[in-house]
Amino acid sequence: DFLFFWGAVFLITTTLVALLKKENKELTPTKEETKGITDTYRLLFSIIKMPAVLTFCLLILTAKVGFSAADAVTGLKLVEEGVPKEHLALLAVPMVPLQIILPLIISKYTAGPQPLNTFYKAMPFRLLLGLEFAFLVWWTPQVKHEGGFPVYYYVVLLFSYALHQITLYSMYVAIMAFNAKVSDPLIGGTYMTLLNTVSNLGGNWPSTVALWLVDPLTVKECAGAQEQACGTTVAAEV
Repeated sequence: DFLFFWGAVFLITTTLVALLKKENKELTPTKEETKGITDTYRLLFSIIKMPAVLTFCLLILTAKVGFSAADAVTGLKLVEEGVPKEHLALLAVPMVPLQIILPLIISKYTAGPQPLNTFYKAMPFRLLLGLEFAFLVWWTPQVKHEGGFPVYYYVVLLFSYALHQITLYSMYVAIMAFNAKVSDPLIGGTYMTLLNTVSNLGGNWPSTVALWLVDPLTVKECAGAQEQACGTTVAAEV
């Protein structure tokens, strides 16, 4: 019902915009960056071949390796240790106002001539939070009781998530500000899209690898079957 309602709202409002909104014909249209798809990709390759852009792309493709496991696996491990999924989902609600306010605050520090300074300063704290998340996963079964988890556990969890959001948005806003600053205004759309795409890829591939490595790197022991190894999924099921 929720999806159906907002789908209908989306279709109606988009149709109204198409029917009622008129273009301002007095303004002369700006010259297009490129003439077609072929020109766009030629332009992208010419941008990538620039030494500074190539170095920057290599940096942002590897910058998030250090905290990819903490970001991708912590929530899954907490659920595995017995934290209800709905409780973890509820913790996201208080994060929404923080996620709205943080870019407004951080943008004041990234508006200067060196926006990446904020990125560099936030990185050590985000790496340290990875250790803190590992401690949380270890601590979770220690505080679990028959009725679930105590209130102070969720307070610690919420505080940890809030600190993580601060470091995450500091790095995110800084990289967006830098991409906007260095993009050539004449080809701004193509230039910025390229840098943002590489930045997103730099966050996605380490998380995928981290999730893929969870099973091979997890130490498993068999209870009640000492001669049986549990290294593989099949053996664990047996």
